[in-house]
Amino acid sequence: MRVIASSIRKGNIIEQDGKLYVVVSAENIHPGKGTPVSQIEMRRISDGVKVSERYKTTDQVEKATVEERNFTYLYEDGDGFHFMNPETYDQVQVSKDIVGDAAAYLQENMTVKLSLHEMNPIALQLPQRATLEVVDTEPVTKGQTASSSYKPAVLSNGVRTAVPPHITTGTRIVVMTEDGSYVERAKD
Repeated sequence: MRVIASSIRKGNIIEQDGKLYVVVSAENIHPGKGTPVSQIEMRRISDGVKVSERYKTTDQVEKATVEERNFTYLYEDGDGFHFMNPETYDQVQVSKDIVGDAAAYLQENMTVKLSLHEMNPIALQLPQRATLEVVDTEPVTKGQTASSSYKPAVLSNGVRTAVPPHITTGTRIVVMTEDGSYVERAKD
């Protein structure tokens, strides 16, 4: 399916020269003079090589037909990550380079969206938020106001983030899976 370059977004799959690429970032640039362009950074799915391309915003780009399905995360082993289709109970193995940084946020029975191209997994999308426990953070300093600054903390998945001063070790918090930023104290 051909689409104009300016409509390409992060996470889209593009087919170019017979190879598939996942879009890492897409930015539309409108200079004061000259032609508006779309700067697209993508990673080749077959070998993970990053490529940066610049298209005129009206150029046609081949968007690969990708099927998105919900899968349930089961476990990780030496071969990669294992997911199950909750409707058919089919299991799919996803390599570590496709999962990437998302690995830290995967939790047992978590529902994720897998992008499949000809039944091969090519991209993974996590839920926007994950609930994790704070395993290490600085103690509260007396006289520190709540509006002051955030303090560093380490979460149960090993990710470092910044939390408000009132959060203590052992507190369960909700974080954004995209960047690990603090959202709120967990309500459970």
